[in-house]
Amino acid sequence: LSGCGTFTFLSSAIAAVSGLLMGYELGLISGALLQMSSVLALSCKEQEVIVSSLLFGALFASLTGGFLIDRFGRRLAIIIASSLLVVGSLILLPYESYEILIVGRMAIGISISLSSIATCVYIAEIAPQHRRGLLVSLNELMIVIGILFAYISNYAFASVSHGWKYMFGLVIPLGALQAIAMYFLPPSPRFLVMKNNDEAARKVLERLRETSDATKELTVIKSSLKDEHQYGFLDLLRSKNNMRARMLVGLTLVFFVQTTGQPNILFYASTVLKSVGFQTDEAASLASTGVGVVKVVSTVPATFFVDQVGSKTFLCIGSSVMAVSLVTMGLVNRNIHVNFTKVCRSQSPEDFFLQRPGNFTVTNGSLEDLFASMASTERLSFDVQSPDVARTGELNGTAPAGGKSTTGSHMESGEVPVVLKWLSLASLLVYVAAFSIGLGPMSWLVLSEIFPVGIRGRAMALTSSMNWGINLLISLTFLTVTELIGLSWVCFIYTIMSLASLAFVIVFIPETKGCSLEQISMELAKQKYVRTPLCAVRQRREKLVPVQLAKREKEQL
Repeated sequence: LSGCGTFTFLSSAIAAVSGLLMGYELGLISGALLQMSSVLALSCKEQEVIVSSLLFGALFASLTGGFLIDRFGRRLAIIIASSLLVVGSLILLPYESYEILIVGRMAIGISISLSSIATCVYIAEIAPQHRRGLLVSLNELMIVIGILFAYISNYAFASVSHGWKYMFGLVIPLGALQAIAMYFLPPSPRFLVMKNNDEAARKVLERLRETSDATKELTVIKSSLKDEHQYGFLDLLRSKNNMRARMLVGLTLVFFVQTTGQPNILFYASTVLKSVGFQTDEAASLASTGVGVVKVVSTVPATFFVDQVGSKTFLCIGSSVMAVSLVTMGLVNRNIHVNFTKVCRSQSPEDFFLQRPGNFTVTNGSLEDLFASMASTERLSFDVQSPDVARTGELNGTAPAGGKSTTGSHMESGEVPVVLKWLSLASLLVYVAAFSIGLGPMSWLVLSEIFPVGIRGRAMALTSSMNWGINLLISLTFLTVTELIGLSWVCFIYTIMSLASLAFVIVFIPETKGCSLEQISMELAKQKYVRTPLCAVRQRREKLVPVQLAKREKEQL
């Protein structure tokens, strides 16, 4: 980690614990629900409401959190989010009540949504420019590790009496420790400058950079802020300084994170694998732990090499490989001729209760139907979800489940060739890996870089709410669309979206490696930033920028 001070790395790592907590909470619910549904005798509708309550909290926080982050600071927002997670989890422990579960999960939803925005912004603002990619991507790495921990905890407490309480309780000490540790870390120096506290900002920068003189960096930050501080929320939609274009780039990137199908393919991984001939237990364990491990393993190189390779390159590689693996998956499924929805319907009610096609048809538009339709979406948000449902199937394998035998008989009637079976699994895992080096971590890195500091929190919050919203829409239509056109055509549609995202990245996403946040903002404010690589003349500009900014500062004085 040459060039990145120990204190900076430690501060980023403590902030990135938010990612670990978020991944854990997202991966946890399916295992916990299995036990809660029997203990509390929950109906399917009630289970669906519990699952979707986290999504409501997250949507609410993504709409309001940006204001909090820009007004009170990034560090404080992370402390509030961690505290809220602890409170939400504590609410869940002593009571065995359906209403309490909803309140607790909603608090946790608000917490993980707020912390995910604040953490990306905080790390981007304290990181040195040549190590920013590594430090911001730490958050994504922590998310996928959190998901893996959730699977392990689902396994560990599956047969323990009231095991779900232990599952929820495990995060309490970690959340409390993060809140306490964040209190002792410095605020973002850019936020301090924004609040006209230059002296404190200088001290923080000297601590973070382990230098006795941070005047140069402070001058750059101050000068760029003079231009940017006057931004209001509506400026995100105006053409001044290319703000509208920057916002559209951010929103489109988030759109592709969702529409390349990762959340759905992952969510239904075990069903997809079952449909190509894997037996129940084998399919479930491969889908959950296998996919979890692949996500972690492939996020590691993306995290450690992003500063050398660049986020744009990783996005291009990821989108290309996703397209290839999706075509393979589509062709394999075309040759198997499996009725995917029949496999879905053959599950028992506890197994895959979130996947019953009935849940996805909102007929009279009542609130109950809406809840039912939204049930799956909690796990499908933020690119990080792995197939929790796989866990459900896996855990149900230990209980007498009527659905299991029906699936078995359905599969036995059409034996799938071994080569196709393994090819399908391989292409699924390659697809997951490609997402984990590309759109997974890199989209959030780019989003934390392209907006001016004075409005970064609100801009990230807007893209985040778009993320949750599109996610909801796509997960509502997945089963209906699959039933209409078949799984292979769904894969082909996702292939087209992956190729579209590749074209979008090549044309519109700037390469930002090695640039400071101020350089990025100055370049993006120019009219034709799309035409030239952002740091093509980086060496020359690094000498020029401080001089230009100093000149501008004198003129303004």
